Amino acid sequence: MHAPHPRSAARSPGLVHFALAMGGFAIGTTEFATMSLVPYFSAGLGIDEPTAGHVISAYALGVVVGAPLLAVAAAKWSRRALLIALMASFALFNGLSALAPTYHWMLLFRFLSGLPHGAYFGIAALVAASLVPYDQRSQAVGRVMLGLAVSTVLGVPAANWLGQAVGWRWGFAVVAALALLTVALVVWLAPKDRPEQGASPLRELSALANGQVWLTLGVSAIGFGGLFCVYTYVASTLMHVTGTPPWAVPLVLAIFGLGMIAGNIVVPRFADRALMPTGAALLIASAVALALYPLAAHSLVWIALDVFAIGFAGALGPVLQTRLMDVAGDAQALAAALNHSAFNTANALGPWLGGLAIAAGYGWTSTGWVGALLALGGLAILGLAVLADRRTA
Repeated sequence: MHAPHPRSAARSPGLVHFALAMGGFAIGTTEFATMSLVPYFSAGLGIDEPTAGHVISAYALGVVVGAPLLAVAAAKWSRRALLIALMASFALFNGLSALAPTYHWMLLFRFLSGLPHGAYFGIAALVAASLVPYDQRSQAVGRVMLGLAVSTVLGVPAANWLGQAVGWRWGFAVVAALALLTVALVVWLAPKDRPEQGASPLRELSALANGQVWLTLGVSAIGFGGLFCVYTYVASTLMHVTGTPPWAVPLVLAIFGLGMIAGNIVVPRFADRALMPTGAALLIASAVALALYPLAAHSLVWIALDVFAIGFAGALGPVLQTRLMDVAGDAQALAAALNHSAFNTANALGPWLGGLAIAAGYGWTSTGWVGALLALGGLAILGLAVLADRRTA
């Protein structure tokens, strides 16, 4: 664990990280682009847009269910073989989404597409970290997560453009192609490994009895909620509060993605030196940026800068993934995969709470205050984890 695996020396860690990040790029593209394709596939399938929104929920449900289920079921698999199987199934079900003849088939295929999502990211993070020295693990995880961040700037606009120009089905077809490219890269570049000695579903399930694992997942489920609370309603805020022209909306969303990219490059270097202080600093910075959002929303320049800062704090992901490696003991795969179930819980919780505030009459910018409270909630849970560590030291 404290040194690269001897079989990993055959390939440059950077090349392997690139291959794994390509999978993150494919996943991020379909996760975020589907939201922008709702008007097109709702018309194509003969349903209204609110009903079409259930397709997005079906994918998220697949992520939450699939992450722990697949991590436990495939406990005796080698990590390389599992990555290949996960991305191959992701390609298959996105390809079937592109061919879905009816709304109900689309619901099923999006649920199945979500199943490999969390397990892929969890196992990819473990593989990436195994290729570098112990004190560079967060940087390795950050490189894998860069694929997800870059997808918000490049993949999502490209898929949306395809959906508009040649039909919504191509938005899913291109994701299937990216997933197949990932399979080829992993087959070519990822080091061959064997299942860990003593690995079993029962050993993975031991993570569920670990209080520190649950506290870390709590930080992710609550602390990340603030980011999604604001991101979900940024376009509406820009149109109804900032008063921007339509062309500025994708520009600001791209700036959010650039913030995520910058965060995943810069933050892991600090996390490898001081993991928990870096996590605390990110949550505080996130709370401040979110609290400033209602003030920044009245200027295009200021809201763009603030959205960049909110995206930058999204680098909490590699920090928490590394923390799970530290506390999960022998249940590494399940703990790593569960982080993405928690992440998608935040993706549901933040927008729901933000929507309640807006519906209650507090306005579009109230999402900033709600988000700040969620970030502070994540900070409080992180504090509990630190206190628990000190008691057992």
